[in-house]
This record gives sequence, C-alpha cells and structure tokens, in this order.
Amino acid sequence: MAEIVVLGAGLSGTLAALELVPELRREDRLTLVAENGRFEFVPSNPWVAVGWRKRPEIEADLEAMARRKGIRLVTGGAHRVQPAENRLALNDGTSLAYDYLVVATGPDLAFDEIPGLGPAGHTQSICRADHAERAHAAFEAFCAEPGPIVVGAVQGASCFGPAYEFAFILDTELRRRKLRDRVPMAFVTAEPYIGHLGLDGVGDTKGLLESELRQRHIKWITNARVASVSDAALALEELNEDGSLHKTHALGFRFAMMLPAFRGVAAVRGIEGLVNPRGFVLIDGHQRNPNYPNVFGIGVCVAIPPVGATPVPVGVPKTGFMIESMVTASARNIGALLRGRPATARATWNAVCLADLGDSGIAFIAKPQIPPRNVNWASKGAWVHLAKVGFERYFLRKIRKGESEPFYERFLLGQLDITKVKEIA
Repeated sequence: MAEIVVLGAGLSGTLAALELVPELRREDRLTLVAENGRFEFVPSNPWVAVGWRKRPEIEADLEAMARRKGIRLVTGGAHRVQPAENRLALNDGTSLAYDYLVVATGPDLAFDEIPGLGPAGHTQSICRADHAERAHAAFEAFCAEPGPIVVGAVQGASCFGPAYEFAFILDTELRRRKLRDRVPMAFVTAEPYIGHLGLDGVGDTKGLLESELRQRHIKWITNARVASVSDAALALEELNEDGSLHKTHALGFRFAMMLPAFRGVAAVRGIEGLVNPRGFVLIDGHQRNPNYPNVFGIGVCVAIPPVGATPVPVGVPKTGFMIESMVTASARNIGALLRGRPATARATWNAVCLADLGDSGIAFIAKPQIPPRNVNWASKGAWVHLAKVGFERYFLRKIRKGESEPFYERFLLGQLDITKVKEIA
C-alpha cells in the first residue's frame, strides 16, 4: 500500500487528485489536503468583483467530490512539509506520512512587500474569492461617488492577464451604469511593454491590448515599480529600458486593484533543496524535485525562470492549460512508479488562454509557452467572452461531478465547437 498526498485544493491540486484516482492500485490511498471544503474557480473572480457572479456560483463542494471519488479529504491546511521524513505537518498539530507528495499549493500573495498594498492596505485584490467579494463591496461604494481608478500588477508579479481583464471588465460595467465619463482610468504594470504578459508577448498581444486600452480611454504606465500605496495614491517609479529612473508618479485613485508578486507558501518556503530562494518548488522535466524524487510540484507553486531580463522584474505565468499538462504528467509518473516503472511523462508547457474584456476578449496560443515557439497566435472578438463563460460553466459542472478530463485541451482547442459553447453559455 502507498500513501499519496496532494497538498492544495485549487485548480492544480483538485485536478491532480481526480487524475490520480485511475492511476492508483486497489490498495493505495489518496489524501487531498485543503484549507477548507470549497473549490474556487479563480478565473471567475473578476466577475465576482463587479457583481456579475456570486461567490457560490464559482465554487464546488470538495467534500461531495471527494466522497464520490473515494478520496480522503483533510481540511485545515498544512503547517510544514518535512521532506526528509516523508511527512506533512498539519495546522491542527497532527501529521500525515506519505510515500508520494504532490505540492499544488498555489502561491503566497506577497502584499506585505509593498507598504499599503492589498486588502489589508489600500488596494483591492481578485486573487481569491473572498478578496473579490470585498472588492465588489468597495466597487459598489465607489460607484456612489466615482473618481479615478488604477488597475495593474506590481514588480515581481507573474500573473498579468487578470489585471488586463479586470480593467476592461470595470470599463464595461461602468459604461453599463452610465458612469464611465466620470472615471479616469490608468493601467500600471511592471511589464516592459503592454501585452508582454510575462511571456515576451504572444502573437500581437502588444498591438491588440494597446489598441483596446486606447479605444477605452485607459492610460498606461509600463516599467513601473510601486514604492508604496496610501489611501488615495500609488507612489511609483517609471524606469527606462536600462533600469535607470525615468519619472516618478503619485497616481491618485478612489478605487485600485493591483496584483501582487507571488512567492512560495510558508509550508515549503526556506526548505533547502526543495524550493528556490523565492520559495517555489524546484522540479525536473518529470515534475519531480531533484533532491526529493518522491515529491512532485505542479501549478503556480513551481519554479520557472523568467523569459529574459526586464527593467522591472516580472515572472512567468502558469496558465490553466500548462497546469493541466503538469497534472497529467505527474499523475502518470506516480502511476508508473507505483508499478515499478520509471517516470517518463513530461508536461508540454503550452499556453492556451481566453482573456475576457468584458464585452469582448482576446484568445492566444503559445506552443511552447516560452519562446521561441512553433505556434504564436492571438485573436480578438466577442466570441472569446462567450467561450470563457461557457468554459466556466462546463468546468464547474465537471468538477462538481468529480469528472476528470483534459478540460483546457478539449474546450480551448476546439473539440467543443462554437455551437456547443453557445448552448452552454
């Protein structure tokens, strides 16, 4: 009998648990360790923040899913991974021994690295569902007394797509409320240019997103390093291409949402040989840690070097399609190891994304995600918004039933045609 533990029940952890079930032998046991009993579909958080979704609509019951699939669910979260002992210490003081551990924690949100940043400070967040709920309350209060809005992502951020999405979703909602003419908007980003996305662009994301920002009267500042945030303004430095100071800004706002930098969670941060200095899990080509080969890393928590040097540090995003590929490779490798065979499966690390623009959207495919690429494509249209709505409902329906399949590959690469998308949406 082998004990397999998946740490984290977000997108990567929940998918990993579902994909591991058919890989196990009859005598093996699978445990999913979660903070609580709810799965959150994070890509829908921008919609929650403007009231287009209620939080329960983007959640699934992990307990029901786990019962249906024969997975042991442990809630309350983890205190510390102890890889030298093959043990996971839990927050309630107990521990779990494991033969194989899949670290799928997602990131720790490093709001504290910039004074005044985050929900505990003066800016909103859409990184978690509870943050999005709080942002919605702040947005409703803002609409009663409109003023300037600032949206963006700070230095060290590695997830830029949701910032663009939220800026355009806010624009769309403000237009619907007939308030847009009273709201100056600015987009602030650590990226060296609009549409970089931590990937050095995909297709013409630079041109597509710049055009969209101009069309919607949203000004932007790139190469931006945020120094601090007060209750009414961002203090930031705009850098030149050589990293020297170009200009300082005190950017006033009445409502602001800035995505933070990510780092590894406390349960793994600082463990020598397991993580890098930022706390992200080190992995080889088979998703295994080189020093602890019975530990696998998947999703946002893994270490991926940036695509190149930039004046302001930016990270590399881990998109849903890429995460799904990591999940499949890890599940197959653990299945092989349980049967005495070598781990040979590799993730493809391609990026296939739908970015919602409120009433339109941008889709892009990067194969592989890091350039140079065999496929480097982006396109814009109202169909992208429709497809993202359809995918959300399709994905949550499958998760609630405990059904595992290559969601992103099947849906986003066209095996569900547009007529099916319209039917679901």
